[in-house]
Amino acid sequence: MNRPYTLLIHGGCEGITKDHYSPQSQKEHLEALGTSLAAGRRVLDNRGHAVDAVLAAVRVLEDCPLFNAGRGSVFTRAGSIEMDASVMNGENLGAGAVAGITCIKNPVIAAGAVLKKSAHVLLMGTGAEEFCKKQGLEKVDPQYFHTDKRRKEHLADKAPEGEKYGTVGAVCMDGQGNLAAAASTGGITNKQYGRVGDSPIIGAGVYADNSTCAVSCTGEGELFLRRVAAHRVSALMAFQHLALAEAVAEVLESIRDLGGKGGMIAVDKTGQVCLAFTTRGMFRGLVREHQPARVAMFGPPGTWA
Repeated sequence: MNRPYTLLIHGGCEGITKDHYSPQSQKEHLEALGTSLAAGRRVLDNRGHAVDAVLAAVRVLEDCPLFNAGRGSVFTRAGSIEMDASVMNGENLGAGAVAGITCIKNPVIAAGAVLKKSAHVLLMGTGAEEFCKKQGLEKVDPQYFHTDKRRKEHLADKAPEGEKYGTVGAVCMDGQGNLAAAASTGGITNKQYGRVGDSPIIGAGVYADNSTCAVSCTGEGELFLRRVAAHRVSALMAFQHLALAEAVAEVLESIRDLGGKGGMIAVDKTGQVCLAFTTRGMFRGLVREHQPARVAMFGPPGTWA
């Protein structure tokens, strides 16, 4: 059964307000979001699977140094870069994830390789990197990921006000009705060596099930882990019969109850979407089949100006 496809992306959230971004910076961020949507759209226009669409969209954001994933990843306290990513296929509940990798150019493509070519769900560190090399994924010198901006943040021991919760992600319903979700991150600035957040944890940072929805999260990872946030949205829909927006709102409120903030992008099995956040802004984008793409970065949720 053919359906109009839907693709959503996010590039992290927090104090994303006009006083923190110059007009040129705003233009660069929005253009990058548009390029990400275009990459995913090309997959979908060719009747590609939702998994390949979210991988393509997130890969663009990893290659862009503006976002905290791939080349724009933040430094650990030890001065290294450790990246995490995941992807989930709602059609069969297949999933793949990597944690703590340092030399694979696109962590989300590594997660995709685990999904498609491994009997496991989550690979970490040097084992994950060795697996990726055997799959022919592109390896780079760790210096490739270093940027002057992130090094300055590392030395100052703080993230810029507008970019505290840095994750990128995508969710999709393809033309055949299949759902998928993905996420990728460099973690938090000056994180403890070896720290892993919610992004590579299936059910916490991402979840996809064709019977309910696909979700990708951004925010305070430890709290999303404790709430098993992405899966909780699906469970509320399945067992309490909440609508997508209601389920997302309830989960974000439960994060707030723990003292945290964040955002979610989600699409349900009917193509209904939700882009919600409890911060002042979230980098976000949406494209539907036969419709123009929309991108935004400032709040409140639901606005596109």
